[in-house]
Amino acid sequence: MQVYFDNAATTALDPEVIKVMIDVMDNNFGNPSSIHSHGRQVKTIVEKARKTIANLLHVSPAEIFFTSGGTEADNMAIVRSITDFGITHAVTTPIEHHAVLHTLEELQKAGKVHLDLLEVDEKGNLNINQLEELLKGNPRTFVSIMHANNEIGNLNDIHHIAELCQKYNAIFHSDTVQTMGHYPHDLGNLKIDFITGAAHKFHGPKGVGFLYINANNKIKPLIYGGAQERNIRGGTENVYGIAGLAKALELAYENMEEHHTYIQGLKSYMIDELLKAIPDIGFNGVIEPDKSLYTVLNVSFPCSNLADMLLFNLDIAGISCSGGSACSSGTDIGSHVLNAINSSAERPSVRFSFCKNNTREEIDFVVKTLKELCTKNQ
Repeated sequence: MQVYFDNAATTALDPEVIKVMIDVMDNNFGNPSSIHSHGRQVKTIVEKARKTIANLLHVSPAEIFFTSGGTEADNMAIVRSITDFGITHAVTTPIEHHAVLHTLEELQKAGKVHLDLLEVDEKGNLNINQLEELLKGNPRTFVSIMHANNEIGNLNDIHHIAELCQKYNAIFHSDTVQTMGHYPHDLGNLKIDFITGAAHKFHGPKGVGFLYINANNKIKPLIYGGAQERNIRGGTENVYGIAGLAKALELAYENMEEHHTYIQGLKSYMIDELLKAIPDIGFNGVIEPDKSLYTVLNVSFPCSNLADMLLFNLDIAGISCSGGSACSSGTDIGSHVLNAINSSAERPSVRFSFCKNNTREEIDFVVKTLKELCTKNQ
């Protein structure tokens, strides 16, 4: 049996998305920047996709900018905000995706900004009171806090964070890569400056994403070249990818409630089955449905003898997932997220991430395999 439980890393292309992309590939090859008919036809595809995404997010099409993915979108928002707005203070968390954390750390090393990291408890909860104290003393701060953590699945209340940022005139950017297409984002009712999306996290193609830039913010390009994306992002647009992105997000919104219920059921079922099968099993991050991303479950195992081999053995058994552990030595960096929440280095951790294509039968197979592995290595 082959099981894919690494959907937080990437998802399979939806068949309807493939059809849309093939149709564009077969019938539209012009450059959208060209003024002749072939170019205008392709330009129409790009702008139709932009409008589709904007309507789903309740914003203006002029606020959606296509990128190569979430990493570029995060970098653009961070680098250009700090550079163009003259910001000297930034706040983020030690459990952000490296697209955010490394970018801000490099800006701090270059002397561009002073960076503060919010405190995180052993369940991955952020100290929001600390955020307010930092904002009080540092007007016009740049704040970057993700909507949901990609490793442990914790959801953050970005509406409350947005209110705090607005109160203290801070710029608020949120990496929403893991929640885009899985939760509704009504940006008309969310006072936020930047959010990001990546198509391959919700059954769209790799290599394409977008950055939402609130109309009140005017930034310069991160990538210079042509006048594409209204002079914000140079380079010929990935037209096939953009068409696939829009279709994937459209499908995600059409079936969001149904998929949420189904996938949350899978996650809850796996939690229950693991608790019954393996003594002293644990979970990294919070697992309550209203506080946790329903597509992600990070499991902490008691079988310390398997620490270096658990993922390998799962792969041999036909199970694709991802994982890591807290650092156990100076040369073992480990997961920065698990390190931040003080997860035990003696306990291997595995992230299982689900999608609409997974089944309970697959979970039964995975739990049975894990039980056998842990029993053999006690």
